[in-house]
Amino acid sequence: MMLMPGIAMAQSGTNSPYSQYGLGILGDQSTGFNRGMEGVAMGMHDSKQVNYLNPASYAHTDSLTFIFDIGMAGQITNFKEGNRRLNAKNGNFEYAVAAFRAMKGVGVSFGILPFSNIGYNYSSTNKVSDTSTDTYTTEYNGSGGVRQAYLGVGVMPIKYISLGANISYVWGTYNRSVVNSYSDNYANTISRYYTADVTSYRLDVGAQVNIPLGRKDHVTLGATYTPGHTLGGSDRLDEISKNPQTGVADTTTYEHKRGLFMPTMIGGGLAWHHTTRWHVGIDYQLQQWTGKPFPTFENGKYTLAHGVLKDRQKFTVGGEYVHRANSRKYLDRVHVRAGVSYATPYTVINGQDGPKEISASLGFGLPITNGWNNRSMLNVSAQWVQRSADGLIRENAFRLNLGITFNERWFMKWKLE
Repeated sequence: MMLMPGIAMAQSGTNSPYSQYGLGILGDQSTGFNRGMEGVAMGMHDSKQVNYLNPASYAHTDSLTFIFDIGMAGQITNFKEGNRRLNAKNGNFEYAVAAFRAMKGVGVSFGILPFSNIGYNYSSTNKVSDTSTDTYTTEYNGSGGVRQAYLGVGVMPIKYISLGANISYVWGTYNRSVVNSYSDNYANTISRYYTADVTSYRLDVGAQVNIPLGRKDHVTLGATYTPGHTLGGSDRLDEISKNPQTGVADTTTYEHKRGLFMPTMIGGGLAWHHTTRWHVGIDYQLQQWTGKPFPTFENGKYTLAHGVLKDRQKFTVGGEYVHRANSRKYLDRVHVRAGVSYATPYTVINGQDGPKEISASLGFGLPITNGWNNRSMLNVSAQWVQRSADGLIRENAFRLNLGITFNERWFMKWKLE
Protein backbone atom coordinates (compact mmCIF):
# COMPACT_ATOMS: atom_id res chain seq x y z
CA MET A 1 0.00 0.00 0.00
CA MET A 2 1.76 3.16 -1.24
CA LEU A 3 0.76 6.59 0.00
CA MET A 4 0.18 9.54 -2.29
CA PRO A 5 2.90 12.20 -2.37
CA GLY A 6 0.43 14.64 -0.81
CA ILE A 7 -2.77 14.44 1.16
CA ALA A 8 -4.96 17.51 1.32
CA MET A 9 -6.70 18.99 4.34
CA ALA A 10 -9.64 16.70 5.16
CA GLN A 11 -12.97 17.84 6.58
CA SER A 12 -14.33 14.41 7.53
CA GLY A 13 -12.47 14.07 10.83
CA THR A 14 -9.90 11.61 9.46
CA ASN A 15 -7.47 11.11 6.59
CA SER A 16 -6.66 7.50 7.44
CA PRO A 17 -6.42 4.83 4.70
CA TYR A 18 -7.87 2.46 7.31
CA SER A 19 -11.17 4.32 7.06
CA GLN A 20 -11.87 2.49 3.77
CA TYR A 21 -12.80 -0.62 5.76
CA GLY A 22 -16.03 -1.32 7.62
CA LEU A 23 -17.98 1.83 8.51
CA GLY A 24 -14.76 3.83 8.77
CA ILE A 25 -12.82 5.08 11.78
CA LEU A 26 -15.13 4.82 14.78
CA GLY A 27 -15.65 8.02 16.75
CA ASP A 28 -14.98 8.04 20.49
CA GLN A 29 -18.26 9.98 21.04
CA SER A 30 -16.97 11.68 24.15
CA THR A 31 -17.36 15.35 25.05
CA GLY A 32 -14.69 17.79 26.20
CA PHE A 33 -14.27 16.71 29.80
CA ASN A 34 -14.26 12.98 28.86
CA ARG A 35 -11.59 13.49 26.20
CA GLY A 36 -9.08 14.82 28.67
CA MET A 37 -9.46 11.47 30.47
CA GLU A 38 -9.22 9.50 27.19
CA GLY A 39 -12.99 8.99 27.15
CA VAL A 40 -13.53 7.24 30.49
CA ALA A 41 -17.25 7.59 31.24
CA MET A 42 -19.15 4.59 32.63
CA GLY A 43 -18.94 5.65 36.28
CA MET A 44 -18.54 9.40 35.73
CA HIS A 45 -21.23 11.97 36.54
CA ASP A 46 -20.69 15.71 36.77
CA SER A 47 -23.50 18.14 37.50
CA LYS A 48 -21.89 20.76 35.23
CA GLN A 49 -20.85 18.56 32.27
CA VAL A 50 -22.65 16.34 29.73
CA ASN A 51 -21.63 12.65 29.73
CA TYR A 52 -23.33 11.21 26.65
CA LEU A 53 -21.60 7.83 26.97
CA ASN A 54 -23.73 6.85 29.98
CA PRO A 55 -27.20 8.47 29.88
CA ALA A 56 -27.80 7.58 33.54
CA SER A 57 -25.44 10.46 34.36
CA TYR A 58 -28.05 13.02 33.20
CA ALA A 59 -29.92 12.49 36.48
CA HIS A 60 -27.09 14.38 38.26
CA THR A 61 -27.46 17.55 36.13
CA ASP A 62 -27.39 20.79 38.14
CA SER A 63 -30.89 22.03 38.91
CA LEU A 64 -30.15 25.72 38.27
CA THR A 65 -28.47 25.66 34.90
CA PHE A 66 -28.76 24.91 31.21
CA ILE A 67 -25.56 23.29 29.90
CA PHE A 68 -24.45 23.64 26.28
CA ASP A 69 -21.20 22.02 25.13
CA ILE A 70 -19.63 22.34 21.68
CA GLY A 71 -16.34 20.82 20.53
CA MET A 72 -13.91 20.71 17.64
CA ALA A 73 -10.56 19.07 16.95
CA GLY A 74 -7.52 19.42 14.75
CA GLN A 75 -4.76 16.89 14.19
CA ILE A 76 -1.50 16.18 12.43
CA THR A 77 -0.93 12.56 11.40
CA ASN A 78 2.35 10.91 10.48
CA PHE A 79 2.06 7.89 8.17
CA LYS A 80 4.92 5.40 7.95
CA GLU A 81 5.18 2.58 5.40
CA GLY A 82 8.57 0.92 5.11
CA ASN A 83 11.08 3.75 4.69
CA ARG A 84 8.48 6.27 3.54
CA ARG A 85 6.93 8.88 5.79
CA LEU A 86 4.22 11.40 5.15
CA ASN A 87 2.49 14.05 7.26
CA ALA A 88 -1.09 15.16 6.80
CA LYS A 89 -3.46 17.39 8.73
CA ASN A 90 -7.19 17.74 9.16
CA GLY A 91 -9.73 19.47 11.35
CA ASN A 92 -13.37 18.91 12.09
CA PHE A 93 -16.41 19.98 14.08
CA GLU A 94 -16.86 17.20 16.63
CA TYR A 95 -20.07 17.52 18.62
CA ALA A 96 -22.73 19.78 20.10
CA VAL A 97 -24.67 18.59 23.18
CA ALA A 98 -26.88 20.16 25.83
CA ALA A 99 -28.49 19.17 29.13
CA PHE A 100 -30.84 20.54 31.79
CA ARG A 101 -32.76 19.22 34.77
CA ALA A 102 -36.48 18.88 34.02
CA MET A 103 -37.52 18.13 37.59
CA LYS A 104 -36.05 16.66 40.75
CA GLY A 105 -34.13 13.52 39.86
CA VAL A 106 -34.77 13.88 36.10
CA GLY A 107 -32.22 15.22 33.61
CA VAL A 108 -32.66 15.71 29.86
CA SER A 109 -29.93 15.86 27.20
CA PHE A 110 -29.85 16.25 23.42
CA GLY A 111 -27.24 16.82 20.75
CA ILE A 112 -25.38 15.61 17.67
CA LEU A 113 -22.21 13.46 17.48
CA PRO A 114 -20.32 11.36 14.91
CA PHE A 115 -20.46 7.56 14.92
CA SER A 116 -17.81 7.02 12.23
CA ASN A 117 -15.67 9.02 9.79
CA ILE A 118 -14.33 8.18 6.33
CA GLY A 119 -11.65 10.23 4.57
CA TYR A 120 -8.62 9.07 2.56
CA ASN A 121 -6.83 9.69 -0.73
CA TYR A 122 -3.79 7.66 -1.82
CA SER A 123 -2.47 5.55 -4.70
CA SER A 124 -0.14 2.67 -5.54
CA THR A 125 1.89 2.06 -8.71
CA ASN A 126 3.22 -1.35 -9.80
CA LYS A 127 4.65 -3.06 -12.86
CA VAL A 128 2.25 -5.04 -15.01
CA SER A 129 4.72 -7.95 -14.85
CA ASP A 130 8.32 -8.61 -13.85
CA THR A 131 9.42 -8.55 -17.50
CA SER A 132 7.47 -5.44 -18.53
CA THR A 133 8.25 -1.77 -18.17
CA ASP A 134 4.57 -0.90 -18.30
CA THR A 135 2.89 0.04 -15.05
CA TYR A 136 -0.59 0.30 -13.65
CA THR A 137 -1.77 2.75 -11.00
CA THR A 138 -4.60 2.26 -8.54
CA GLU A 139 -6.12 5.32 -6.90
CA TYR A 140 -8.17 5.05 -3.69
CA ASN A 141 -10.53 7.80 -2.53
CA GLY A 142 -13.20 7.94 0.15
CA SER A 143 -15.32 10.40 2.09
CA GLY A 144 -18.37 10.47 4.34
CA GLY A 145 -19.41 8.93 7.62
CA VAL A 146 -22.31 8.20 9.94
CA ARG A 147 -23.83 10.80 12.29
CA GLN A 148 -26.41 10.65 15.05
CA ALA A 149 -28.74 13.16 16.69
CA TYR A 150 -30.04 12.05 20.08
CA LEU A 151 -32.48 12.83 22.85
CA GLY A 152 -31.79 11.33 26.26
CA VAL A 153 -33.30 11.17 29.73
CA GLY A 154 -31.72 10.19 33.05
CA VAL A 155 -33.74 9.53 36.21
CA MET A 156 -32.91 8.76 39.82
CA PRO A 157 -35.82 6.61 41.08
CA ILE A 158 -34.18 5.99 44.44
CA LYS A 159 -31.16 7.38 46.21
CA TYR A 160 -27.80 6.11 44.89
CA ILE A 161 -29.30 4.56 41.71
CA SER A 162 -29.81 6.33 38.38
CA LEU A 163 -31.08 4.99 35.05
CA GLY A 164 -31.05 6.54 31.60
CA ALA A 165 -31.63 6.08 27.88
CA ASN A 166 -30.73 7.79 24.60
CA ILE A 167 -32.75 7.43 21.42
CA SER A 168 -30.88 8.58 18.31
CA TYR A 169 -31.65 9.22 14.68
CA VAL A 170 -28.73 7.78 12.70
CA TRP A 171 -27.92 8.89 9.16
CA GLY A 172 -25.02 9.25 6.77
CA THR A 173 -23.46 8.43 3.42
CA TYR A 174 -20.14 7.21 2.17
CA ASN A 175 -18.45 7.35 -1.21
CA ARG A 176 -15.48 5.12 -1.96
CA SER A 177 -13.70 4.56 -5.26
CA VAL A 178 -10.96 2.33 -6.63
CA VAL A 179 -9.74 3.43 -10.09
CA ASN A 180 -7.16 1.52 -12.17
CA SER A 181 -5.21 2.98 -15.10
CA TYR A 182 -2.38 1.65 -17.29
CA SER A 183 0.63 3.50 -18.64
CA ASP A 184 0.35 1.95 -22.13
CA ASN A 185 -3.26 3.14 -22.64
CA TYR A 186 -4.16 -0.15 -24.32
CA ALA A 187 -5.65 -2.19 -21.48
CA ASN A 188 -9.15 -1.47 -20.28
CA THR A 189 -9.38 0.66 -17.15
CA ILE A 190 -11.50 -0.69 -14.31
CA SER A 191 -13.20 1.74 -11.94
CA ARG A 192 -15.32 0.76 -8.95
CA TYR A 193 -17.48 3.31 -7.17
CA TYR A 194 -19.02 2.29 -3.85
CA THR A 195 -21.83 4.35 -2.36
CA ALA A 196 -24.09 3.82 0.62
CA ASP A 197 -26.73 5.71 2.54
CA VAL A 198 -27.85 5.06 6.10
CA THR A 199 -31.10 6.01 7.80
CA SER A 200 -31.96 4.30 11.05
CA TYR A 201 -32.07 4.62 14.83
CA ARG A 202 -29.95 3.75 17.84
CA LEU A 203 -31.01 3.00 21.40
CA ASP A 204 -28.65 3.21 24.38
CA VAL A 205 -29.62 2.37 27.95
CA GLY A 206 -27.44 2.94 31.00
CA ALA A 207 -27.30 2.62 34.77
CA GLN A 208 -25.14 3.96 37.59
CA VAL A 209 -25.01 2.83 41.21
CA ASN A 210 -23.27 4.97 43.83
CA ILE A 211 -21.73 3.11 46.77
CA PRO A 212 -20.64 5.30 49.73
CA LEU A 213 -17.28 4.37 51.24
CA GLY A 214 -17.31 6.90 54.03
CA ARG A 215 -17.83 10.61 54.47
CA LYS A 216 -15.47 11.66 51.66
CA ASP A 217 -15.37 8.75 49.26
CA HIS A 218 -17.75 6.80 47.06
CA VAL A 219 -17.54 4.42 44.12
CA THR A 220 -19.86 4.50 41.10
CA LEU A 221 -20.55 1.35 39.11
CA GLY A 222 -21.76 2.04 35.57
CA ALA A 223 -23.05 -0.04 32.68
CA THR A 224 -24.51 0.59 29.21
CA TYR A 225 -26.17 -1.55 26.55
CA THR A 226 -26.91 -0.83 22.88
CA PRO A 227 -28.89 -3.49 20.97
CA GLY A 228 -27.62 -4.22 17.47
CA HIS A 229 -29.82 -4.19 14.40
CA THR A 230 -29.80 -3.82 10.63
CA LEU A 231 -29.52 -0.25 9.38
CA GLY A 232 -31.98 1.16 6.88
CA GLY A 233 -30.74 2.32 3.49
CA SER A 234 -28.75 0.60 0.77
CA ASP A 235 -25.23 0.11 -0.54
CA ARG A 236 -24.27 0.05 -4.21
CA LEU A 237 -21.31 -0.73 -6.44
CA ASP A 238 -20.94 0.63 -9.97
CA GLU A 239 -18.14 -1.17 -11.85
CA ILE A 240 -17.08 0.59 -15.02
CA SER A 241 -14.83 -1.00 -17.65
CA LYS A 242 -13.61 1.52 -20.23
CA ASN A 243 -11.65 0.96 -23.44
CA PRO A 244 -9.15 3.86 -23.71
CA GLN A 245 -8.92 3.45 -27.50
CA THR A 246 -12.64 3.60 -28.34
CA GLY A 247 -13.90 5.41 -25.25
CA VAL A 248 -16.66 2.81 -24.87
CA ALA A 249 -17.57 2.05 -21.27
CA ASP A 250 -19.58 -0.82 -19.83
CA THR A 251 -21.18 -0.44 -16.40
CA THR A 252 -22.29 -3.24 -14.09
CA THR A 253 -24.31 -2.29 -11.02
CA TYR A 254 -24.72 -4.30 -7.81
CA GLU A 255 -26.94 -3.24 -4.92
CA HIS A 256 -27.92 -4.53 -1.49
CA LYS A 257 -30.87 -3.33 0.54
CA ARG A 258 -30.23 -3.06 4.28
CA GLY A 259 -26.73 -4.49 3.96
CA LEU A 260 -25.23 -2.47 6.84
CA PHE A 261 -25.80 -2.86 10.56
CA MET A 262 -25.30 -1.36 14.01
CA PRO A 263 -23.40 -3.74 16.33
CA THR A 264 -24.55 -4.72 19.79
CA MET A 265 -22.47 -2.74 22.28
CA ILE A 266 -21.94 -3.53 25.96
CA GLY A 267 -20.03 -1.27 28.34
CA GLY A 268 -19.12 -1.41 31.99
CA GLY A 269 -16.83 0.29 34.46
CA LEU A 270 -16.35 1.93 37.81
CA ALA A 271 -15.12 5.24 39.13
CA TRP A 272 -13.72 6.29 42.50
CA HIS A 273 -14.63 9.76 43.74
CA HIS A 274 -12.84 11.49 46.64
CA THR A 275 -14.83 14.61 47.64
CA THR A 276 -14.76 16.91 44.60
CA ARG A 277 -10.99 16.55 44.15
CA TRP A 278 -10.32 13.13 42.65
CA HIS A 279 -12.32 11.22 40.04
CA VAL A 280 -10.63 8.12 38.63
CA GLY A 281 -12.31 5.52 36.44
CA ILE A 282 -11.76 2.36 34.40
CA ASP A 283 -14.00 1.30 31.48
CA TYR A 284 -14.48 -1.70 29.22
CA GLN A 285 -16.54 -1.78 26.02
CA LEU A 286 -17.37 -4.65 23.66
CA GLN A 287 -18.71 -4.09 20.15
CA GLN A 288 -20.03 -7.27 18.57
CA TRP A 289 -19.23 -7.14 14.84
CA THR A 290 -18.31 -10.82 14.44
CA GLY A 291 -20.67 -12.99 12.43
CA LYS A 292 -22.31 -10.12 10.58
CA PRO A 293 -22.01 -9.85 6.78
CA PHE A 294 -20.59 -6.73 5.19
CA PRO A 295 -20.68 -5.57 1.52
CA THR A 296 -17.41 -6.73 -0.06
CA PHE A 297 -16.09 -7.11 -3.61
CA GLU A 298 -14.14 -10.34 -3.91
CA ASN A 299 -13.59 -12.99 -6.60
CA GLY A 300 -15.33 -10.79 -9.15
CA LYS A 301 -18.54 -10.51 -7.14
CA TYR A 302 -20.06 -7.91 -4.80
CA THR A 303 -21.53 -9.90 -1.93
CA LEU A 304 -22.47 -9.64 1.73
CA ALA A 305 -19.37 -11.45 2.95
CA HIS A 306 -18.63 -12.91 6.37
CA GLY A 307 -15.26 -12.82 8.08
CA VAL A 308 -14.36 -9.20 7.24
CA LEU A 309 -15.38 -7.81 10.65
CA LYS A 310 -14.57 -8.94 14.18
CA ASP A 311 -15.49 -8.00 17.74
CA ARG A 312 -13.84 -4.85 19.05
CA GLN A 313 -12.79 -4.49 22.68
CA LYS A 314 -11.67 -1.25 24.29
CA PHE A 315 -10.07 -0.70 27.69
CA THR A 316 -9.77 2.81 29.17
CA VAL A 317 -8.27 4.23 32.38
CA GLY A 318 -8.47 7.91 33.21
CA GLY A 319 -9.22 10.53 35.81
CA GLU A 320 -9.12 14.15 36.88
CA TYR A 321 -7.95 16.22 39.82
CA VAL A 322 -9.04 19.68 40.98
CA HIS A 323 -7.53 21.16 44.13
CA ARG A 324 -10.54 23.16 45.34
CA ALA A 325 -13.52 23.50 43.00
CA ASN A 326 -15.01 26.42 44.95
CA SER A 327 -11.83 28.31 45.72
CA ARG A 328 -11.45 31.98 44.87
CA LYS A 329 -7.99 31.24 43.48
CA TYR A 330 -8.12 30.51 39.78
CA LEU A 331 -5.41 27.83 39.71
CA ASP A 332 -7.15 25.92 42.50
CA ARG A 333 -10.20 25.56 40.23
CA VAL A 334 -8.34 24.23 37.19
CA HIS A 335 -9.16 20.57 36.43
CA VAL A 336 -6.19 18.40 35.42
CA ARG A 337 -7.07 15.27 33.42
CA ALA A 338 -5.23 12.30 31.93
CA GLY A 339 -6.02 8.87 30.51
CA VAL A 340 -4.89 5.95 28.33
CA SER A 341 -6.78 3.41 26.23
CA TYR A 342 -6.25 0.33 24.08
CA ALA A 343 -8.66 -0.98 21.43
CA THR A 344 -8.52 -4.17 19.38
CA PRO A 345 -9.32 -4.00 15.64
CA TYR A 346 -12.82 -4.50 14.28
CA THR A 347 -11.81 -5.07 10.64
CA VAL A 348 -9.96 -7.84 8.81
CA ILE A 349 -7.65 -6.72 5.97
CA ASN A 350 -6.41 -9.25 3.43
CA GLY A 351 -7.08 -12.10 5.85
CA GLN A 352 -5.31 -10.52 8.84
CA ASP A 353 -6.35 -8.31 11.71
CA GLY A 354 -6.76 -4.63 10.95
CA PRO A 355 -5.18 -1.87 13.04
CA LYS A 356 -5.16 -1.93 16.82
CA GLU A 357 -5.36 1.46 18.49
CA ILE A 358 -3.37 2.86 21.43
CA SER A 359 -4.22 6.33 22.78
CA ALA A 360 -3.14 8.67 25.57
CA SER A 361 -4.41 12.11 26.53
CA LEU A 362 -3.66 15.01 28.84
CA GLY A 363 -6.16 17.78 29.36
CA PHE A 364 -7.27 20.75 31.42
CA GLY A 365 -10.61 22.20 32.39
CA LEU A 366 -10.11 25.96 32.54
CA PRO A 367 -12.87 27.95 34.30
CA ILE A 368 -14.25 30.89 32.35
CA THR A 369 -14.70 33.79 34.72
CA ASN A 370 -16.33 37.14 33.97
CA GLY A 371 -18.75 39.60 35.55
CA TRP A 372 -21.87 37.52 34.90
CA ASN A 373 -20.72 33.89 34.74
CA ASN A 374 -18.18 31.84 36.67
CA ARG A 375 -19.58 28.39 35.90
CA SER A 376 -18.60 27.86 32.25
CA MET A 377 -15.43 25.99 31.28
CA LEU A 378 -12.95 25.67 28.46
CA ASN A 379 -11.92 22.01 28.04
CA VAL A 380 -8.58 21.57 26.27
CA SER A 381 -6.79 18.28 25.73
CA ALA A 382 -3.87 16.92 23.73
CA GLN A 383 -4.17 13.36 22.48
CA TRP A 384 -1.82 10.87 20.85
CA VAL A 385 -3.38 8.04 18.82
CA GLN A 386 -1.45 5.23 17.16
CA ARG A 387 -3.01 2.77 14.70
CA SER A 388 -0.92 -0.10 13.41
CA ALA A 389 -1.25 -3.53 11.83
CA ASP A 390 1.45 -6.06 10.88
CA GLY A 391 2.93 -5.28 7.47
CA LEU A 392 0.68 -2.26 6.88
CA ILE A 393 0.81 1.48 7.45
CA ARG A 394 1.53 2.82 10.93
CA GLU A 395 -0.24 6.02 11.89
CA ASN A 396 0.70 8.40 14.70
CA ALA A 397 -1.83 11.19 15.15
CA PHE A 398 -1.36 14.17 17.46
CA ARG A 399 -4.73 15.78 18.13
CA LEU A 400 -5.79 18.96 19.88
CA ASN A 401 -9.35 18.82 21.26
CA LEU A 402 -11.14 22.02 22.18
CA GLY A 403 -14.53 22.15 23.87
CA ILE A 404 -16.46 24.98 25.48
CA THR A 405 -19.09 24.20 28.10
CA PHE A 406 -21.52 27.08 28.58
CA ASN A 407 -23.22 26.76 31.95
CA GLU A 408 -26.00 29.32 32.28
CA ARG A 409 -28.21 29.98 35.32
CA TRP A 410 -31.50 29.79 33.47
CA PHE A 411 -33.58 28.26 36.24
CA MET A 412 -32.58 30.32 39.28
CA LYS A 413 -35.50 31.81 41.18
CA TRP A 414 -35.00 35.51 41.86
CA LYS A 415 -36.48 37.11 44.95
CA LEU A 416 -37.59 40.73 44.92
CA GLU A 417 -37.69 42.76 48.13
